[in-house]
Amino acid sequence: MNRRLFMKASMACAAVGSLSGLSTLFSQYAWADTDIADGKAVKFDFNVLKKMAAEMAAKPWGGAPGPLPETLATLTPQAYNAIQYDAAHSLWNANGEGRQLDAQFFHVGMGFKRRIRMFAVDADSREAREVHYRPELFNYDKTNVDVKQLEGKTDLGFAGFRVFQTPKLDSRDILSFLGASYFRAVDDTYQYGLSARGVAIDTFSDGKEEFPDFTAFWFETPKAGDTTIVVYALLDGPSCTGAFKFTIDCEGKRVVMEIENHLYARKDIWQLGIAPMTSMFSCGTNERRMCDTIHPNIHDSDRLAMWTGSGEWICRPLNNPQKLQFNAYQDNNPRGFGLLQLDHNFETYQDVMGWYDKRPSLWVEPLSKWGKGAINLMEIPTTGETLDNIVCFWQPEHPIKAGESYNFRYKLYWSGLPPVQSQLSRVKATRTGMGGFPEGWAPGEHYPKEWARRFAVDFIGGDLEAAAPKGIEPVITVSSGLIKQVEILYVAPMKGYRIQFDWYPNSPDAKPVDMRMFLRTQGETLSETWLYQYFPPPPDKRKYVDDRIMTIN
Repeated sequence: MNRRLFMKASMACAAVGSLSGLSTLFSQYAWADTDIADGKAVKFDFNVLKKMAAEMAAKPWGGAPGPLPETLATLTPQAYNAIQYDAAHSLWNANGEGRQLDAQFFHVGMGFKRRIRMFAVDADSREAREVHYRPELFNYDKTNVDVKQLEGKTDLGFAGFRVFQTPKLDSRDILSFLGASYFRAVDDTYQYGLSARGVAIDTFSDGKEEFPDFTAFWFETPKAGDTTIVVYALLDGPSCTGAFKFTIDCEGKRVVMEIENHLYARKDIWQLGIAPMTSMFSCGTNERRMCDTIHPNIHDSDRLAMWTGSGEWICRPLNNPQKLQFNAYQDNNPRGFGLLQLDHNFETYQDVMGWYDKRPSLWVEPLSKWGKGAINLMEIPTTGETLDNIVCFWQPEHPIKAGESYNFRYKLYWSGLPPVQSQLSRVKATRTGMGGFPEGWAPGEHYPKEWARRFAVDFIGGDLEAAAPKGIEPVITVSSGLIKQVEILYVAPMKGYRIQFDWYPNSPDAKPVDMRMFLRTQGETLSETWLYQYFPPPPDKRKYVDDRIMTIN
């Protein structure tokens, strides 16, 4: 997915205007009822949705979405973003009740071809009424859309939706669902970052990855003072269907989603991803290969954090590898995991367009026993920041069989910091560079005889300072190579310790090297566990080149 396109579409049209300039061409199709939910009332609850998803799974998949009218199919991103939803017809403010939350819909068009159905649900009567597309819901004044091609197309549907808090004409959305089963939310910075999905299917397999769609949404109408909304979603794809219930708390400095899903397999699924999330890591303190820009760091997330079923806290810094990498971290009933962005200092990024210092983290908290499986991490090479290249999800231990059903309950926390944190010392940053020479001495005449790579891992917090008199011991293991020149350095500005060591190859092998380290004192664990995957260069590249020679032509 092109993340720039997704970001622009989900954040477009924050300030919406009136319909004063809309052509009267469609006036004959206006509904007399001021409520935009114009469909016939039918009973609805979560059990109805689960039954619907189960029955659909017993039938063949309906296939890819059909073609859109040409005027919509050929829209450029700029033209698509110019289509504005009219705030006067928003889902919960249509009758001027002034609620704390409001919802608006995205127009179909461009790459968003799936026609999604929307329903409003009365929380008391449990009656649902469909919201049909009609042109009066949108403002086309600043577009080149040929509205004549849309005449009478009440089945056009919508591409997705977004939610506003304390609705105003100039307010910014706090969450959006747009494209396949993708959705995102913000914290109090109102800056979108990484994305979540309903499910991931065969992301890393011999087959083709599937992207099931949310094909319908049901919205419980909130009361005027509510800051929590309930949204139901129907998932449909070639290999599975699903019924989802989202209870979304928008109060405070973060968005918290409680999710219950019921999945029904149409076909055998080798790799089912639960609570999947997608992010971007181009370069950071540990990986500088793609940082030849004015920005010191470029990433939506800098680490995968895991709190295992056994209680171990793990920090796995992200990479932008030269070849696609996939890692599976086995666990039993995980307590939580997520892709985090913990450095929120502008100086770290120097980016006035992407504002990476404002990007939220995303933390998954299982609310039921998930059993045995693995937290999967896929890292895809990328040359820049326009494509998401990090995928993370939970995979159950056993493949899914056709006809089987599964359900999972969990929470998603969209916030600058995760909702839970270990009392142990945590990893602040990971840095790498040339090694094999004494720290503080510039290479040159001191160029090492052996090629080596230096790693510096900064730890802060916990009981490090109290443990220092007893002795801090880094416990380091690597899958290949040798560790030398281990140093323990106190760094006063960050009130923490830097553990520095050099890695030396002991073979010509260029396979990834798995590294693991934690701190302890007298047998007591002091820190979370640092995991890292290093990609050594081939033997012919393991040499230092002195490029400081000045030549005069």
